Amino acid sequence: MTRRLYIPRETTASSLGAEALVTAIAAEAATRKIKIEIVRNGSRGACFMEPLVEVDSNDGRLGYSQISIDDVASLFDADFINGGKHPKSVGLVDELTWFKNQERLTFARCGLISATSVSEYEQLGGFVGLKKAIAMQSADIIQEVLTSGLRGRGGAGFPTGIKWQTVAGAEAEQKYIVCNADEGDSGTYSDRLIMEGDPLSLVEGMTIAGLAVGATMGYIYLRSEYPLTRIILQEAIDNAKTAGYLGNDVCGSGKAFDLEIRMGAGAYICGEETSLLESLEGKRGQIRFKPPLPALKGLFGKPTVVNNVISLATIPVIMEKGGKHYAGFGRGRSLGTMPFQIGGNIKFGGLVEKAFGLTLRQLIEDFGGGTYSGKPVRAIQVGGPLGAYFPAELLDTPLDYEDFAKAGGMLGHGGVVVFDETVNLAKMARFSMEFCAVESCGKCTPCRIGSVRGMETIDKIVAAKDEKDREAQISVLTDLCETMESASLCAMGGLTPVPVMSAVKHFRGDFQ
Repeated sequence: MTRRLYIPRETTASSLGAEALVTAIAAEAATRKIKIEIVRNGSRGACFMEPLVEVDSNDGRLGYSQISIDDVASLFDADFINGGKHPKSVGLVDELTWFKNQERLTFARCGLISATSVSEYEQLGGFVGLKKAIAMQSADIIQEVLTSGLRGRGGAGFPTGIKWQTVAGAEAEQKYIVCNADEGDSGTYSDRLIMEGDPLSLVEGMTIAGLAVGATMGYIYLRSEYPLTRIILQEAIDNAKTAGYLGNDVCGSGKAFDLEIRMGAGAYICGEETSLLESLEGKRGQIRFKPPLPALKGLFGKPTVVNNVISLATIPVIMEKGGKHYAGFGRGRSLGTMPFQIGGNIKFGGLVEKAFGLTLRQLIEDFGGGTYSGKPVRAIQVGGPLGAYFPAELLDTPLDYEDFAKAGGMLGHGGVVVFDETVNLAKMARFSMEFCAVESCGKCTPCRIGSVRGMETIDKIVAAKDEKDREAQISVLTDLCETMESASLCAMGGLTPVPVMSAVKHFRGDFQ
């Protein structure tokens, strides 16, 4: 009997030795004349368990956590192939509380299948949504997306259906679907996990978007720091073409849609949609003036849908199960689920997909297990390097767009970075200004010059000789931040004041 093993072919696991582990397990099995099949799945998102080796059993998949090549011989000695106990065994993976307490819709397949296999993707509901969409009118596809309440998962939270509606209504001979996969926010990796673990969901989502708005060509603008992602994603695209899900005759419908990958330029600013489009056209990544909106005049001057990876990868489940089903998760205007990525000083780092509405405390304590150091949580930054620093007193803030905005923060891409009591928020505030200075495209003065003046002003605040001088410099910093917020051309300069002023508001003592 040949036993199936699952070992992730994914960046986190690979960085922890997964490739060498595959070779070692295969060699050990051959030496012991044991028949095995190693499936290269994606990560389930429990980064703290990687490399996670799973073994098929009659009851489900049994897991062995944080396995290195030094553990291989003892695993075989323990008969792990047949579910034998080992110090690193975690039991049935699906029964672990960490997974059972999630609501996985977008990531339902991630980690369960061979990432680029069309047949395994189909077995778990893949391409059902696309086949439904082919039989529908464009307006009906868009209506399902509107009904779902899906909003952009890349940061701005703009309703996806409205963006599609605008592009669908635009008159043009050529339209485009552009996927923003330039995942540059600190503490974020959900795009990478889905592209390495379930890339066909992105392929399917982009194809449905093309059918909805009348676009025949799509581009995935992929972060240059993701070389393994590119390999896996290209394999998925090639397999989808071979199976008839991409090309001039999608599923025999007579409708065309094709996909290409374009590598990013290594600039954070290219995560902004107009700068991304400039880079995609082969130009320097700089912000475009708006209007016109990309939905009307985007890539090569044509109407263009620009959506984040998670937004597009969520479309298949919406089309498969219906917009009302998806809207049944979450609350208020924050509907569906969000893949929160917990990182920083945290015990159990990883991706948690939950319906909107759980609190920061639940995410950090129930899923994250508190700080890795064991010291109290002092600050949490949500939404990337431009997100606010929240103090521990705001841990009970619900994670949805509206409540988070009321508290002075933003969900952004869902990255959550935790800091314990040793963090100095004055240094973090200065880093925010420095980050903006380094990553600014330089097109507008408030961002280009304001960030440099911001670093200098924070240095003066920290070096102030007395309280009067310090307060005067804080007043200067406040005025500077107001100017950047009001006058910057895009969110790079406009949001840099958010982490800075939140640090001043909640952690003023650190500036002394």
